[in-house]
Amino acid sequence: MQKRNLEELNLLDDFLMGSVLSYPGIGPEVCRRMVSIILNREIKQIRIIPQKVYFGADTDKHGIRLDVYAEEKADDLNTVYDIEPDKDGRESLRLALPKRARFYHAKIDADSLASGEDYGKLKNVIVIFICPYDPFQLNRMVYTIKSCCVEEPGLVYEDGARTIFLYTKGIKGNPPAELQRLLQYLEDSREENAKDADLMAIHQMVQKVKHDREVSLEYMKIFERERLIREDGYASGKEAELVEIIRRKQQTGLSADDIAEWLELDKKYVEKVMKLKELS
Repeated sequence: MQKRNLEELNLLDDFLMGSVLSYPGIGPEVCRRMVSIILNREIKQIRIIPQKVYFGADTDKHGIRLDVYAEEKADDLNTVYDIEPDKDGRESLRLALPKRARFYHAKIDADSLASGEDYGKLKNVIVIFICPYDPFQLNRMVYTIKSCCVEEPGLVYEDGARTIFLYTKGIKGNPPAELQRLLQYLEDSREENAKDADLMAIHQMVQKVKHDREVSLEYMKIFERERLIREDGYASGKEAELVEIIRRKQQTGLSADDIAEWLELDKKYVEKVMKLKELS
Protein backbone atom coordinates (compact mmCIF):
# COMPACT_ATOMS: atom_id res chain seq x y z
CA MET A 1 0.00 0.00 0.00
CA GLN A 2 1.41 3.38 -0.99
CA LYS A 3 1.67 5.78 1.88
CA ARG A 4 -0.06 9.12 1.54
CA ASN A 5 1.22 12.15 3.36
CA LEU A 6 -1.00 13.57 6.07
CA GLU A 7 -1.47 16.65 3.89
CA GLU A 8 -2.96 14.46 1.17
CA LEU A 9 -5.68 12.99 3.38
CA ASN A 10 -9.29 14.12 3.00
CA LEU A 11 -11.98 14.43 5.65
CA LEU A 12 -13.55 11.20 4.37
CA ASP A 13 -10.44 9.41 5.60
CA ASP A 14 -11.14 8.02 9.06
CA PHE A 15 -7.87 9.22 10.55
CA LEU A 16 -8.26 12.84 9.48
CA MET A 17 -11.96 13.02 10.35
CA GLY A 18 -11.29 11.60 13.80
CA SER A 19 -8.25 13.83 14.34
CA VAL A 20 -10.08 17.00 13.33
CA LEU A 21 -13.28 16.35 15.27
CA SER A 22 -11.41 15.31 18.41
CA TYR A 23 -9.02 18.29 18.29
CA PRO A 24 -9.52 20.63 21.29
CA GLY A 25 -11.25 23.88 20.40
CA ILE A 26 -11.60 22.89 16.74
CA GLY A 27 -13.54 19.61 16.70
CA PRO A 28 -16.85 20.90 18.09
CA GLU A 29 -16.87 23.90 15.74
CA VAL A 30 -16.13 21.84 12.63
CA CYS A 31 -18.78 19.31 13.64
CA ARG A 32 -21.32 22.07 14.39
CA ARG A 33 -20.85 23.60 10.94
CA MET A 34 -20.99 20.21 9.20
CA VAL A 35 -24.16 19.06 10.94
CA SER A 36 -25.81 22.46 10.41
CA ILE A 37 -25.25 22.13 6.66
CA ILE A 38 -26.34 18.49 6.54
CA LEU A 39 -29.58 19.12 8.47
CA ASN A 40 -30.15 22.58 6.96
CA ARG A 41 -30.71 24.12 10.37
CA GLU A 42 -28.54 26.00 12.83
CA ILE A 43 -26.78 23.92 15.47
CA LYS A 44 -25.75 26.18 18.35
CA GLN A 45 -23.62 23.98 20.57
CA ILE A 46 -22.25 20.49 20.23
CA ARG A 47 -20.06 18.21 22.36
CA ILE A 48 -17.68 15.65 20.84
CA ILE A 49 -16.71 12.22 22.13
CA PRO A 50 -14.19 10.81 19.58
CA GLN A 51 -14.25 7.06 18.82
CA LYS A 52 -16.80 6.18 21.48
CA VAL A 53 -16.82 2.43 22.09
CA TYR A 54 -19.86 0.30 22.93
CA PHE A 55 -18.82 -3.14 24.06
CA GLY A 56 -20.92 -6.24 23.56
CA ALA A 57 -23.26 -7.35 26.33
CA ASP A 58 -21.04 -10.44 26.71
CA THR A 59 -17.60 -11.44 25.46
CA ASP A 60 -19.03 -13.22 22.42
CA LYS A 61 -21.32 -10.34 21.41
CA HIS A 62 -20.52 -7.71 18.80
CA GLY A 63 -19.49 -4.24 19.93
CA ILE A 64 -18.98 -1.07 17.89
CA ARG A 65 -16.54 1.83 17.76
CA LEU A 66 -18.22 4.98 16.49
CA ASP A 67 -16.02 7.23 14.37
CA VAL A 68 -17.56 10.46 15.69
CA TYR A 69 -20.10 10.69 18.51
CA ALA A 70 -21.49 14.19 19.02
CA GLU A 71 -24.25 15.43 21.30
CA GLU A 72 -26.36 18.54 20.85
CA LYS A 73 -27.67 20.04 24.07
CA ALA A 74 -31.25 21.30 24.04
CA ASP A 75 -33.75 22.47 26.64
CA ASP A 76 -36.26 19.75 25.83
CA LEU A 77 -34.29 16.75 24.56
CA ASN A 78 -30.67 16.11 23.60
CA THR A 79 -29.77 14.72 20.18
CA VAL A 80 -26.91 12.32 19.52
CA TYR A 81 -25.13 12.38 16.16
CA ASP A 82 -22.99 9.50 14.96
CA ILE A 83 -20.99 10.55 11.88
CA GLU A 84 -19.53 7.66 9.88
CA PRO A 85 -17.30 8.33 6.85
CA ASP A 86 -17.58 5.11 4.85
CA LYS A 87 -15.36 4.66 1.79
CA ASP A 88 -15.71 0.89 1.48
CA GLY A 89 -18.39 0.33 -1.15
CA ARG A 90 -17.95 -3.42 -1.57
CA GLU A 91 -21.28 -4.96 -2.53
CA SER A 92 -21.66 -7.16 0.55
CA LEU A 93 -21.00 -4.23 2.88
CA ARG A 94 -23.25 -1.89 0.89
CA LEU A 95 -26.16 -4.33 1.12
CA ALA A 96 -25.59 -4.70 4.87
CA LEU A 97 -25.68 -0.93 5.54
CA PRO A 98 -29.33 -0.86 6.74
CA LYS A 99 -28.67 -3.57 9.32
CA ARG A 100 -25.42 -1.89 10.33
CA ALA A 101 -27.35 1.34 10.93
CA ARG A 102 -29.98 -0.56 12.90
CA PHE A 103 -27.26 -2.07 15.11
CA TYR A 104 -25.66 1.32 15.73
CA HIS A 105 -28.99 2.79 16.77
CA ALA A 106 -29.62 -0.12 19.14
CA LYS A 107 -26.22 0.20 20.85
CA ILE A 108 -26.51 3.98 21.24
CA ASP A 109 -30.08 3.73 22.58
CA ALA A 110 -29.13 1.06 25.10
CA ASP A 111 -26.53 3.38 26.62
CA SER A 112 -28.49 6.64 26.60
CA LEU A 113 -31.26 5.94 29.11
CA ALA A 114 -30.41 5.71 32.80
CA SER A 115 -31.96 3.05 34.98
CA GLY A 116 -35.44 4.11 36.08
CA GLU A 117 -35.71 6.95 33.56
CA ASP A 118 -38.92 7.36 31.57
CA TYR A 119 -38.78 6.31 27.91
CA GLY A 120 -39.71 9.85 27.00
CA LYS A 121 -36.21 10.87 28.10
CA LEU A 122 -34.57 8.69 25.44
CA LYS A 123 -32.29 10.89 23.35
CA ASN A 124 -32.92 11.50 19.68
CA VAL A 125 -30.33 9.69 17.58
CA ILE A 126 -29.25 10.58 14.05
CA VAL A 127 -26.72 8.27 12.40
CA ILE A 128 -25.06 9.86 9.36
CA PHE A 129 -23.13 7.82 6.80
CA ILE A 130 -21.05 9.81 4.30
CA CYS A 131 -20.16 7.73 1.24
CA PRO A 132 -18.29 8.32 -2.03
CA TYR A 133 -20.34 5.42 -3.45
CA ASP A 134 -24.12 5.27 -3.93
CA PRO A 135 -25.51 3.18 -1.04
CA PHE A 136 -28.86 2.49 -2.74
CA GLN A 137 -27.99 2.94 -6.43
CA LEU A 138 -30.63 5.63 -7.04
CA ASN A 139 -28.26 8.57 -7.65
CA ARG A 140 -29.54 10.60 -4.70
CA MET A 141 -27.28 12.76 -2.60
CA VAL A 142 -29.52 12.36 0.47
CA TYR A 143 -31.39 9.28 1.66
CA THR A 144 -33.25 9.97 4.92
CA ILE A 145 -34.62 6.93 6.72
CA LYS A 146 -37.33 7.24 9.39
CA SER A 147 -39.88 4.88 10.95
CA CYS A 148 -43.40 4.97 9.54
CA CYS A 149 -46.71 3.13 9.63
CA VAL A 150 -47.14 0.99 6.52
CA GLU A 151 -50.95 0.99 6.68
CA GLU A 152 -51.22 4.73 7.39
CA PRO A 153 -48.38 6.56 5.62
CA GLY A 154 -49.72 9.89 6.87
CA LEU A 155 -49.54 8.83 10.51
CA VAL A 156 -46.93 10.81 12.44
CA TYR A 157 -44.70 8.22 14.12
CA GLU A 158 -41.80 9.98 15.79
CA ASP A 159 -39.49 7.63 17.69
CA GLY A 160 -36.52 10.01 17.64
CA ALA A 161 -34.44 7.78 15.37
CA ARG A 162 -33.20 8.81 11.95
CA THR A 163 -30.51 7.57 9.58
CA ILE A 164 -29.10 9.77 6.84
CA PHE A 165 -27.05 8.29 4.00
CA LEU A 166 -25.13 10.90 2.00
CA TYR A 167 -23.72 10.08 -1.44
CA THR A 168 -21.10 12.66 -2.35
CA LYS A 169 -21.82 12.54 -6.10
CA GLY A 170 -25.62 12.18 -6.05
CA ILE A 171 -27.73 14.63 -8.07
CA LYS A 172 -31.39 13.55 -7.76
CA GLY A 173 -33.68 15.44 -5.42
CA ASN A 174 -32.19 18.91 -5.98
CA PRO A 175 -29.87 18.80 -2.94
CA PRO A 176 -28.99 22.21 -1.45
CA ALA A 177 -25.94 23.86 -2.97
CA GLU A 178 -24.36 24.19 0.48
CA LEU A 179 -24.59 20.43 1.00
CA GLN A 180 -23.17 19.72 -2.46
CA ARG A 181 -20.18 21.93 -1.68
CA LEU A 182 -19.67 20.33 1.73
CA LEU A 183 -19.67 16.78 0.38
CA GLN A 184 -17.31 17.72 -2.44
CA TYR A 185 -14.95 19.21 0.14
CA LEU A 186 -15.17 16.19 2.45
CA GLU A 187 -14.21 13.92 -0.44
CA ASP A 188 -11.49 16.22 -1.79
CA SER A 189 -10.36 18.52 1.03
CA ARG A 190 -8.29 20.99 -0.94
CA GLU A 191 -8.53 24.76 -0.57
CA GLU A 192 -10.01 25.17 -4.05
CA ASN A 193 -13.03 23.12 -2.91
CA ALA A 194 -13.66 25.37 0.12
CA LYS A 195 -16.09 27.44 -1.91
CA ASP A 196 -17.99 29.36 0.77
CA ALA A 197 -17.36 30.99 4.14
CA ASP A 198 -18.27 27.91 6.20
CA LEU A 199 -16.02 25.63 4.17
CA MET A 200 -13.13 28.10 4.23
CA ALA A 201 -13.43 28.27 8.02
CA ILE A 202 -13.49 24.46 8.16
CA HIS A 203 -10.51 24.24 5.79
CA GLN A 204 -8.44 26.60 7.92
CA MET A 205 -9.16 24.47 10.99
CA VAL A 206 -8.35 21.27 9.08
CA GLN A 207 -5.02 22.76 8.02
CA LYS A 208 -4.19 23.62 11.60
CA VAL A 209 -4.77 20.00 12.60
CA LYS A 210 -2.73 18.67 9.67
CA HIS A 211 0.21 20.85 10.69
CA ASP A 212 0.11 19.77 14.32
CA ARG A 213 3.25 17.77 15.10
CA GLU A 214 1.48 15.41 17.51
CA VAL A 215 -1.15 14.54 14.89
CA SER A 216 1.57 13.94 12.30
CA LEU A 217 3.47 11.65 14.66
CA GLU A 218 0.33 9.66 15.45
CA TYR A 219 -0.36 9.23 11.74
CA MET A 220 3.19 7.97 11.19
CA LYS A 221 2.89 5.53 14.10
CA ILE A 222 -0.39 4.10 12.83
CA PHE A 223 0.96 3.66 9.32
CA GLU A 224 4.11 2.02 10.65
CA ARG A 225 2.09 -0.43 12.71
CA GLU A 226 0.12 -1.38 9.62
CA ARG A 227 3.30 -1.76 7.57
CA LEU A 228 4.90 -4.05 10.14
CA ILE A 229 1.87 -6.29 10.25
CA ARG A 230 1.71 -6.47 6.47
CA GLU A 231 5.43 -7.24 6.24
CA ASP A 232 5.05 -10.03 8.77
CA GLY A 233 2.44 -11.56 6.52
CA TYR A 234 -0.36 -11.30 9.03
CA ALA A 235 -2.84 -9.85 6.53
CA SER A 236 -2.75 -12.54 3.85
CA GLY A 237 -4.61 -15.80 3.30
CA LYS A 238 -5.71 -17.55 6.47
CA GLU A 239 -3.90 -14.93 8.52
CA ALA A 240 -6.44 -12.34 7.33
CA GLU A 241 -9.20 -14.43 8.89
CA LEU A 242 -7.23 -14.51 12.12
CA VAL A 243 -6.82 -10.73 12.05
CA GLU A 244 -10.59 -10.35 11.64
CA ILE A 245 -11.26 -12.67 14.60
CA ILE A 246 -8.89 -10.63 16.77
CA ARG A 247 -10.59 -7.39 15.75
CA ARG A 248 -14.03 -8.78 16.56
CA LYS A 249 -12.84 -9.96 19.97
CA GLN A 250 -11.24 -6.56 20.57
CA GLN A 251 -14.59 -4.88 19.89
CA THR A 252 -16.17 -7.01 22.62
CA GLY A 253 -13.74 -5.54 25.15
CA LEU A 254 -11.36 -8.49 25.57
CA SER A 255 -7.76 -7.61 26.44
CA ALA A 256 -4.71 -8.66 24.43
CA ASP A 257 -3.90 -11.22 27.14
CA ASP A 258 -7.37 -12.75 26.95
CA ILE A 259 -7.37 -12.91 23.14
CA ALA A 260 -3.86 -14.35 22.99
CA GLU A 261 -4.77 -17.04 25.50
CA TRP A 262 -8.09 -17.84 23.80
CA LEU A 263 -6.50 -18.15 20.33
CA GLU A 264 -3.20 -19.61 21.60
CA LEU A 265 -1.22 -16.81 19.94
CA ASP A 266 1.78 -14.72 20.85
CA LYS A 267 0.66 -11.66 22.81
CA LYS A 268 2.89 -9.30 20.80
CA TYR A 269 1.22 -10.41 17.59
CA VAL A 270 -2.23 -9.80 19.08
CA GLU A 271 -1.19 -6.36 20.30
CA LYS A 272 0.04 -5.41 16.81
CA VAL A 273 -3.26 -6.40 15.27
CA MET A 274 -5.22 -4.55 17.95
CA LYS A 275 -3.30 -1.35 17.20
CA LEU A 276 -3.83 -1.64 13.47
CA LYS A 277 -6.15 1.06 12.03
CA GLU A 278 -7.18 0.83 8.41
CA LEU A 279 -6.25 3.92 6.37
CA SER A 280 -7.79 3.85 2.93
